[in-house]
Amino acid sequence: MSSVVDAVSFRRACSRFATGITIATVLDPDGGPQGFTANSFTSVSVDPALILLCIDRRANVLPHFQAAGHFAINVLRVEQKELSMRFAARGEDRFRGVDWRAGTGGVPLLDGALAQFECERRVVWEAGDHLVFLGEVVAARYDEGDPLLYYASEYRELSPE
Repeated sequence: MSSVVDAVSFRRACSRFATGITIATVLDPDGGPQGFTANSFTSVSVDPALILLCIDRRANVLPHFQAAGHFAINVLRVEQKELSMRFAARGEDRFRGVDWRAGTGGVPLLDGALAQFECERRVVWEAGDHLVFLGEVVAARYDEGDPLLYYASEYRELSPE
């Protein structure tokens, strides 16, 4: 069944919802760090602590997330725009020169992130052209600062008060 709404209108309407920018990370089967820029992330529940991550079926990192038992969400600061762009690009070693440390299950935690969620994968659902990953948060940390935002297909910053 095809959608009644055309893809361009749907994407433009969705772009009017301001989101934070994250980098979702995982270890591949060889123990190498993998990750991508994502804004399809949301909290689901506090008790138990659950989050949701959506990954495009065409994403080259998808098989690594499907194979891994753990993944992480790194919420980016406004100063990390270049890092977001790097992890959104295809065909390069995204982790080259990036400082990170291993979290639960070895998941890469990026230095300087505004917040981090270490997750144990619980369920994966098929949802159209994406897979939806439900993760139980096993560790969370945060820092003070301003988030990197995305609105109307552009990076944005909070306005000064």
